[in-house]
Amino acid sequence: MNTTPVAIVTGANRGIGCSIALALSAEGYNIIAIDLSFETTGAQDIDLKSLIEDSGVRFLPLQADISDIQNHQRLISEIIEEFGRIDVLVNNAGVAPLKRLDILETTTESFDQVLGVNLCGTFFLTQAVAKTMLKNIGKLPDYRPKIIFITSISAEVSSLNRAEYCISKAGLSMAAKVFADRLADSGINVYEIRPGIIQTDMTSPVKDKYDKLIAEGLIPQNRWGLPEDVAKVVVALAKGYFDYSTGMIFDVSGGMNIQRL
Repeated sequence: MNTTPVAIVTGANRGIGCSIALALSAEGYNIIAIDLSFETTGAQDIDLKSLIEDSGVRFLPLQADISDIQNHQRLISEIIEEFGRIDVLVNNAGVAPLKRLDILETTTESFDQVLGVNLCGTFFLTQAVAKTMLKNIGKLPDYRPKIIFITSISAEVSSLNRAEYCISKAGLSMAAKVFADRLADSGINVYEIRPGIIQTDMTSPVKDKYDKLIAEGLIPQNRWGLPEDVAKVVVALAKGYFDYSTGMIFDVSGGMNIQRL
């Protein structure tokens, strides 16, 4: 029987997902990374496999589009065949709009793509993983699985030029809540993490805009967030430091959740 805990991280090849995968591997989790591609880029020129395996754990990259719902069961079957268990699911994968447009110009193509990945694909992957976790409740010693949704402050904060992204994250926030409610008495805790303005490839096209807003006081802690800031919270949740707090929302936004005059 495999006793090493296993974590799935979607969107793991770069940014927040990459930092989460590295942080969990450092805590002794075998890592299943799901992403569209595992090619490196100039912005993220690292060997994720080597870095994770340097922690003494196993790494399984699975190239997949999570919006392809018919492919979910194949992915899970491959994971269970290889590892026999899933201890943590981190729903991190997400896409930005095809183009930032005013809400009155939002296209159906962009809307369908963003919700297909950020909401629909994530919802049904969670459904499939939760069913698999339930089968192992009571069968594996000290098995206390966790599901973590990475949403965004955009779940609450309006952005008029990326309405589809905000809507997808608001829907994902409710998905976290209903899964937490459904699974609470089964021993599976579900959490939501809401990152603020995080320095990643997704925010790089608007870096100058946010540099200016941060300098003008947008963020109480007066700096960009880093992927590592989000990863630290994931580790705390995965390790059980908040086991009596299922359904909780954890803001990682430098204080942007504070209402100010």
